[in-house]
Amino acid sequence: MDVAELEARFAVPGALNFRTTPTGLIYALVTAPAAQATICLQGAHLTHWKPTGQKQPVLFLSERTELMPGRPIRGGVPVIFPWFGPRKDGKDGPLHGFARLQEWTLESATVAGAELHMKLSLGPSEESRALGYDHFRLEYSIRIGKTLTLDLTVTNESGVAGSDAPALTYEEALHTYFVVADATAVTVSGLAGATYLDKVDRMKEKVQPAGLLRFTGRTDRVYRNTTATCMIDDEAGRRRIAIQKADSQTTVVWNPWSELAATIPDLAPDEWRGMLCVETANEGDSAITLPAGAKHTMRAVFSVESVG
Repeated sequence: MDVAELEARFAVPGALNFRTTPTGLIYALVTAPAAQATICLQGAHLTHWKPTGQKQPVLFLSERTELMPGRPIRGGVPVIFPWFGPRKDGKDGPLHGFARLQEWTLESATVAGAELHMKLSLGPSEESRALGYDHFRLEYSIRIGKTLTLDLTVTNESGVAGSDAPALTYEEALHTYFVVADATAVTVSGLAGATYLDKVDRMKEKVQPAGLLRFTGRTDRVYRNTTATCMIDDEAGRRRIAIQKADSQTTVVWNPWSELAATIPDLAPDEWRGMLCVETANEGDSAITLPAGAKHTMRAVFSVESVG
């Protein structure tokens, strides 16, 4: 569906329009009373969300991201499916799966009070079939307002419920990049006592100490068996960002710091100071297995408040 067709079917005067980047990516431009947002149809990728009254966007987008067809976008909320990080079964496949690289279908867009609600879907494609994924459906509900609510539903369409058709096992994440004023002065609460794998320290299993999580260097941690709400306290930015979730057992926290940022082509060398990832996920031991006909929904809800 091209921009003209999307405009004819889904545009809402004063709230929703469609545009194309110079590189050919189609995106939805949301200007609802409660918030502004941008959603790229490639990857159903939310690249911008700014509630009315906030001085700064809540989502980080790198100034160096290419916004090219078939390339991942650095920032916003990448949708990760059906594996997190490198593929773990010894087979080839793109980092973080194929969902963030595919063109999604916009199913509906409606105004609800001061909010805009959108639903997008993704089914099997030539690329997914070549990777062994032929019987799935993803449905993504985005509710854009003073809060941002994201529901990712995965259905195993390999057969009817109760049949002997193959189960679908997958990992998933909403790999959210948040804007912060200074990562060196940020704290995160909600993870005290949780066990995590430290990817920076040879995947050692550790326990998060009591108190707040602070950042003093490169951080890449997979917190397991946690359903807790996390709070980013951005002291320098004078605001707090809450990350609530449901049906997610994994929380990933990531900041590349200067050493890794210098090696990432689509991230400017100093951009690591202005971003932090707190990701809603089901990864590793928390991977989801769906029998034929079953579905699972993972939810993330973001809210922001100014302080001081």
